[in-house]
Amino acid sequence: MATLTIITDTTMLDDFFVRAVLAGSMLALVAGPLGCFVVWRRMAYFGDTIAHAALLGVALALLFNLNITAGVFAVAVLVSLLLIVVQRRAGLSSDALLGILSHSTLAVGLVIVSFLTWVRVDLVGFLFGDILAVSKPDLLVIGMGGAVILFVLGWFWRPLLASTLSVELAEAEGQRPEVMRVVLMVLLALVIAIAMKLVGILLITSLLVIPAASARRLSASPEQMVLIAALLGVLAVWGGMGLSLNFNTPSGPSIVVGALVLFLISLIVPARLFGRDATDGDLSHD
Repeated sequence: MATLTIITDTTMLDDFFVRAVLAGSMLALVAGPLGCFVVWRRMAYFGDTIAHAALLGVALALLFNLNITAGVFAVAVLVSLLLIVVQRRAGLSSDALLGILSHSTLAVGLVIVSFLTWVRVDLVGFLFGDILAVSKPDLLVIGMGGAVILFVLGWFWRPLLASTLSVELAEAEGQRPEVMRVVLMVLLALVIAIAMKLVGILLITSLLVIPAASARRLSASPEQMVLIAALLGVLAVWGGMGLSLNFNTPSGPSIVVGALVLFLISLIVPARLFGRDATDGDLSHD
């Protein structure tokens, strides 16, 4: 009987750990390519703002008894569109507006949660994620959402790249940069909605930015940077999950630490080994 119990427990351990690694890997394959556009367009602070707005989406979903992922996605899209509208009318700089929206949405979300006395809310889980709690339906949501994001990125690759490189050039070629901006914001909202349960609200931007920033030094073209960012994201997931398993550290933060280690390694590796100089594959013109 004792042997049977050990076997059952081991099987359960393997099952939820494999689901966690698979979910994290699928997310990394999506976050890497999308993160490249975040780096190229210098939208890291925007990603942070949308991530903070996710808590407001959680609070409203719990308040109205809605699906949490759908609530987070809806609020993230609304905040993105609100930013575009307010930017045109308020006369404030982007960073000021992002700061206002970021902290305001987070604060309003926390206030609403404090009133939900009839609901048990795991704030730590929402803030830092719990990838080990991923279920089979969660895997399906992540897989389908990730497939949609990659399909849209592939479909709009050329206009997204053109508007990232130069808005004026994209307009001259008949592209619509403002539409591409909205498309990118919606994709960011979707990846944040499906990633929230895995790495948490406060760590989502790290998974978007760090692998892309690492890939920037190791690539000679935008296409290479996208592929390398996805690969580095997967390696960060594997390394972070291994760290979590062996040293009992929190899984979400461990994945971010794995991404950080890869970034530090990328700083040490000479760029010339990859046949590039300091600006190849970089559309942000630092």
